[in-house]
Amino acid sequence: MVRETSLSPDDFIYPLFVTYGKNIHREIKSMPGCFQESVDKIVKHAKEVYSLGIPAVILFGIPEHKDETGSGAYDPHGVVQKAIKAIKDKAPELYVITDVCMCEYTSHGHCGILEKGGVKNDATLELLAREAVSHARAGADMAAPSDMMDGRVKAIRIALDSEGFSEMPIMSYAAKYASAFYGPFREAAESTPKFGDRRSYQMDPANRREALKEVALDIGEGADIVMVKPALAYLDIISDVRNAFNVPVAAYNVSGEYSLIKAGAKLGWIDEKRVMMEVLTSIKRAGADLILTYFAKDAAKILNK
Repeated sequence: MVRETSLSPDDFIYPLFVTYGKNIHREIKSMPGCFQESVDKIVKHAKEVYSLGIPAVILFGIPEHKDETGSGAYDPHGVVQKAIKAIKDKAPELYVITDVCMCEYTSHGHCGILEKGGVKNDATLELLAREAVSHARAGADMAAPSDMMDGRVKAIRIALDSEGFSEMPIMSYAAKYASAFYGPFREAAESTPKFGDRRSYQMDPANRREALKEVALDIGEGADIVMVKPALAYLDIISDVRNAFNVPVAAYNVSGEYSLIKAGAKLGWIDEKRVMMEVLTSIKRAGADLILTYFAKDAAKILNK
C-alpha cells in the first residue's frame, strides 16, 4: 500500500534485431536470450512480445551489404522497412519504434558520413532524415534518432512534416554517453567502428550538466520524448532530466548492463530475477517513464503473475 514505485509491462520497450535472409534465429553470444532474426521470425517474436502486455518494440537493422554512406538505412526495401510492414500487418496494435542511425549500415561502423577520417555532421543530417521518412512510409509509429549529430531532431522533424508525417513523434537519444556498456550491442548489431571511437559525437561520461543542455536542444528542435542512455550508471542524469523538463523521459537499460547480470547469474553469484527487478525499479524510481530493456519479456512474465 505504501510502495512508492511500481513497475508494469506498460513501462517497457523491447529491442529487436532484424537481419536479412529467411528462417534466421541466431542467438547473440554476449546477450543470452537475445537474437538476430529474419523478418519471418521477427513477426512471431513481436506477437509474443505483445501477448505479454509489452506495448512497443524498437527495431535495429542488420543489412546484407554495407557501404560508405549506409544506403541500406534508407532503402525502401531494407530489412527494417520490411520488418515494419510485416509486424504492422500481423500485429497492428503493437507500437513500432525504429532506431534512426547509420552505424549498422556503414562499412566503417560510424554513425555518419566520413570526411578526412571524421564524421561530417551536416552531411549526415540529410541521410538521417531520409531514413526516418523511409521508416514512416513503411508504417513505423515513432522515430528514435540515436546518432547524436547536432541538429538531427530538427532535420528529421522538417522532413517528416514535409512528407505528410506531421503526427509521427520523435524519441531522441538526447543524452547518450560514450559508454563502455555498449559492447554486446555492437556484436548484436554488427556495428563496431572499424577505427577510432565515437567520443567526438557522444557525451563524456564525466559530464552531468551537459546532459541538460543536450536535452534542451532536442526538445527545442521538436523531440516529443527524450532518452538517457545508458541507464544504470546514469541514474543521476535520469533524475536531473525528469526534474528539469516536463516531457516523457525514456531510459535505455543497455546491453552491457543486461549481459553483466546474465553472466553473474550464470556463475551463480547473483539471483538473476531479483537483481533484474531491482535494476528496473531503480530506473523507474529515478524518473524514467519508459524503459528500453532486453529484460522486458522476463520482467513482464514476473509482473503478469
